[in-house]
Amino acid sequence: MKIEIYSPTIRRKEMDSVLTAMVEEKIGPGERSRLLIQTAKEQLHFDYALALRSSAVALFTAIKALSPDQHDNSVEGQVGSKAVIISALSPRYYLQVLQDLDITPLYCDVSYDFPCMSRELIENTIAKKPQGLEICAIVLHHTLGFTPDSASIAELGIPVIEDISQSYGSWLKPISKKDKQDDLPFSSTDKSDKEEPIVKFSGVFCILGLEERDMLTSGGGALLFAMNRKEGMLLRNYAALADEYFMPDINSALAIVQFKELHRNITRRHEIAEVYIQAGLRTRHKRFIPINDGEYCNYAFSLVLETGLKDVTAYAKKKEIEIENAFEHTIANSVHCDDCPVSKSLVMRTVLFPMYPRLRSHDVERVSRLIMTLP
Repeated sequence: MKIEIYSPTIRRKEMDSVLTAMVEEKIGPGERSRLLIQTAKEQLHFDYALALRSSAVALFTAIKALSPDQHDNSVEGQVGSKAVIISALSPRYYLQVLQDLDITPLYCDVSYDFPCMSRELIENTIAKKPQGLEICAIVLHHTLGFTPDSASIAELGIPVIEDISQSYGSWLKPISKKDKQDDLPFSSTDKSDKEEPIVKFSGVFCILGLEERDMLTSGGGALLFAMNRKEGMLLRNYAALADEYFMPDINSALAIVQFKELHRNITRRHEIAEVYIQAGLRTRHKRFIPINDGEYCNYAFSLVLETGLKDVTAYAKKKEIEIENAFEHTIANSVHCDDCPVSKSLVMRTVLFPMYPRLRSHDVERVSRLIMTLP
């Protein structure tokens, strides 16, 4: 039986929550969206958040809040007088958002060891920027779930927007075998002595996408939040947007359960990753390594191949296991990024393997054998 590359982690609890919303015939933005924000606040301790209809709307709103007068200051003949620094390995929808805002994208490269922007590489991008462009923000995408050094990047003095859609939960420790035996609850409303640490972000705003392939999913939508009161005041200016900009209750109902099941799913991802990592040690292909050892949500298991994608993809197909280009839907794979040679190289050589909590144990073993025997 073929093993799919991805499957959303939707169990009976999620289904019951969505069905309840449908039965009550309240599927538009309403009470469940407010409950979602409160549930997220219990884990993240932010000052203020908006539950928006998509990640694209969240990014648009975040940049607009930082640069509200862009159209008034645009220079004739330029894409925009303001610019935003983004990784070449960011999602390609970033480009559409910047185009809609009339803002120039400045592409930043990554390193072969780590798929996120570093302070040094951002400084190189700033040094090469065209004259006349004002950098209004850095959008720091946590690519493949890896967390960059956002504190160091924020020291540059440019507002940072952190996209934690793929890295959410990196600060959580997996549930131990003893805790499993004790059958302790680990939901966001847990009042036991197993308190989760307060999470600190360095961004002015944070985007937590809830799209199909994000760490948490509501089938569509995103939370845009500010940790501090000062930045929260900027977001409050957008609280009166039309309902069509906000997340429907039917999606919020699904997301609420995803938040409460996070610890369980993180633990399962960790168990799968342990098997894959051991298999990876027996191959010549390389892995990305987290900056802070142990702080990785195991959003994905990727390998940077010593060979091209074609042979490895054909080999996996024979084994009835689906793998895919890790950066197929990124900027570097859709536009010319001449100043980002590492990103271009990684697009051609990085693959993802099936990694999701619903994977059965014998399927995990099949994937691990594939990893060990890759050509």
